[in-house]
Amino acid sequence: MSTNTIPITKHGAELLKEELTRLKHVERPAVINAIAEARAQGDLSENAEYDAAKEKQAFIEGRIKELETKLSAAQIIDPALLEAEGRVVFGATVELEDLDDGKKMSYQIVGDDEADIAANKISISSPIARALIGK
Repeated sequence: MSTNTIPITKHGAELLKEELTRLKHVERPAVINAIAEARAQGDLSENAEYDAAKEKQAFIEGRIKELETKLSAAQIIDPALLEAEGRVVFGATVELEDLDDGKKMSYQIVGDDEADIAANKISISSPIARALIGK
């Protein structure tokens, strides 16, 4: 995997594509309408609605660009197709045991954008995932 690619699961790529579609087809048109409505109110120098809408537009455009860049560099990996042979690989679900209390937890190793500790998904860039990969 080259340094220019971003590993991501198929599900993670779908989530990014859904967000991109929502931003382009729902959020962007809504903020353009909000800017037009604020402009119609007259003086823009002290128009808080206009300033807020322009700020939101800048955020949306930045996020769209970020998502497009990530998706163009994404390397979609299907964990089921990886030849792991008992090794920990990207997309693998690992079970870890707390040596103090014996409690076991399962975590899936996913791409940076998919990481969600509440859903037991840890980033491949995290120290624990880096330590586990290949074991």
